[in-house]
Amino acid sequence: MSSKKVQLIFLQEKTTYRLPALHFFDEDVSSISIPSKFTFPFYYEPHPLAKKAAETLQEYLKSQNDFKHNFGLDKNAEGLEIGKMFGVLVVQLESSELGYLAAFSGKLAGHNDHDYFVPPIFNMLTDNSFFLKEEQEINLINDELLQLEENSTYKKLKLEFLQLKEQNEKEISVFREEMRKRKKERKRKRQDAKSTMPVEEYNSLLHILGNESIKYKFDLRELTERWEGKLSVVKNELSKYESKIIQLREKRAIKSAALQQKLFDHYVFLNQYGEEKSLSPIFENTFTQKPPAGSGECAAPKLLQYAFKHNLKPIAMAEFWWGASPSSEIRKHEHYYPACLGKCKPILGHMLKGIEMDENPMLQNPGINRPLEYIFEDDHIIIVNKPAEVLSVPGINIEDSVYTRIKEAFPNTTGPLLVHRLDMSTSGIVVIAKDLDSHKFIQRQFIKRTIDKRYTALLDGYIKSNEGIIDLPLILDVDDRPRQMVCFENGKSSRTKWKVIERRKGYTRIYFYPITGRTHQLRVHASHPDGLNTPIIGDDLYGKKGDRLHLHAAYISFVHPKTKEKVTFEVEAPF
Repeated sequence: MSSKKVQLIFLQEKTTYRLPALHFFDEDVSSISIPSKFTFPFYYEPHPLAKKAAETLQEYLKSQNDFKHNFGLDKNAEGLEIGKMFGVLVVQLESSELGYLAAFSGKLAGHNDHDYFVPPIFNMLTDNSFFLKEEQEINLINDELLQLEENSTYKKLKLEFLQLKEQNEKEISVFREEMRKRKKERKRKRQDAKSTMPVEEYNSLLHILGNESIKYKFDLRELTERWEGKLSVVKNELSKYESKIIQLREKRAIKSAALQQKLFDHYVFLNQYGEEKSLSPIFENTFTQKPPAGSGECAAPKLLQYAFKHNLKPIAMAEFWWGASPSSEIRKHEHYYPACLGKCKPILGHMLKGIEMDENPMLQNPGINRPLEYIFEDDHIIIVNKPAEVLSVPGINIEDSVYTRIKEAFPNTTGPLLVHRLDMSTSGIVVIAKDLDSHKFIQRQFIKRTIDKRYTALLDGYIKSNEGIIDLPLILDVDDRPRQMVCFENGKSSRTKWKVIERRKGYTRIYFYPITGRTHQLRVHASHPDGLNTPIIGDDLYGKKGDRLHLHAAYISFVHPKTKEKVTFEVEAPF
């Protein structure tokens, strides 16, 4: 009898022996219906069984003494604050008994393997592993590089070379400027002399001026060669260090690439059919063609891997954030999140092969029965009130949108139509141009930021201050589209004025006045810890999913393309 079957027999008989990472519910869950389909991992509401498992895991995290990790929840805790993504997978044994598995993304308390949780796909941190040995070799190269780069003679030579180069450029620049002045002077002398001097004297002057030009060119070449000689002496000394530095960097790059590829080959993922696939072939047909850093270290692949390896049937899954939010992404303590698209979607595409899942909500059109409300129309513009969950322009999977509806309702329009867009989940005023000239005229006002806009939002909490300005640089999170993240290095400036209008128990009504117009700007500014740190109610990306996103484009004012007079439109928020 195989060891796998022996283990399952022990489980079914409920002896003290159990799979190390398999847990059973502490309470009776027989009244909760088992879902007929597995969780669609990229957009879901946690199934009650998954919630029960998650709540049990959260209780463990609150009370456990198995490891020490500063999640940022205890102000007195020592060490760097690092929140973590955790996941649970409800599984069914061959005996039909239900249990659940738990996992964390990345490392926890400096390690990637803890008794309570499923093990990593590949444990690169085990003693004497090839990763640690080759990482040590790379670290030795780094140490040697650092010694060379911090060498006092090398630093002195670098400074000397830079100073000489600066003097060289300055001196040659001054000389070239003198040459240009002298050239203009010679031209003036030739022009003046041509009409006043006798031919013989004029030819003599041309000879003198020509010799002067030759001398300046010769002096410039001599000056350039003299400086090249000075610079080459220092450069030759520098090259003794820099050639070694280049060699070490190339050696490090080769070793790092080889180690990375070796890791890719050791991350092998199972599916229910026992088929194995490593990272490189999984990602070869993706946009990047290469696995992003950390691929395979997320909770979802770890959970499924353990289940398939031990013949456990996946029933439902959920992931939640525990602890302080990172500075770039927006993560809220105890909030549930879908699996990331950049790293997990290709992996889970293989792992969930043949498993019937809930329908992908992103393929459905929630706005199909929500009509546009026409606020204003003349020969040049149309103003509509877009309902929440209607796209502004056609998407990859959904054609229905404000654009397609306007095109159908007004077939004779010639302009690009939409002057601006609203997020699918945001309701409110959209400006449409009927012709190209009107479109350009209004769009210029958007570009120059002369248009007045105001949004109304309900925030999921209490804001103490009354008003302010938020300024955070935003960039697309390429590993988790369409989410945006804060990046002070590469992000684009995004600025929003805000003002509190009303406070009630549990929420705050607020006006947003966007100065810039970045993707998800208001949603990020509301939710990010460096913004208002309070998500908009119903924000399924940066807060908690609700009946709708409580964000509404309520007011706009701009100059009319024909009358050149200011026009204003306002639609009260429907919440």
